[in-house]
Amino acid sequence: MIRSELIQKIAEENPHLTQRHVERIVHTVFDEITEALSRGDRVELRGFGAFSVKARDARTGRNPRTGEAVKVDDKNVPFFKTGKLLRDRLNGR
Repeated sequence: MIRSELIQKIAEENPHLTQRHVERIVHTVFDEITEALSRGDRVELRGFGAFSVKARDARTGRNPRTGEAVKVDDKNVPFFKTGKLLRDRLNGR
């Protein structure tokens, strides 16, 4: 599902909201999650999962085409851990 499909689905299930309002709500939620992660905060959506930021150390990688050693700088990457309810639903429990 992509963002526009999510917006369409929410709009269909909530006829009292206009498409524009639903779009604004979805964009605001994603923007707030992004802002929280950029500050280093953890975002937990009970039953769904938790977003956090993990730090990766600098390392020496390899160029797969040439085999040449390449320096990879340290960086922060987003991480998602599923919640128990989501995991159980995916596994048919």
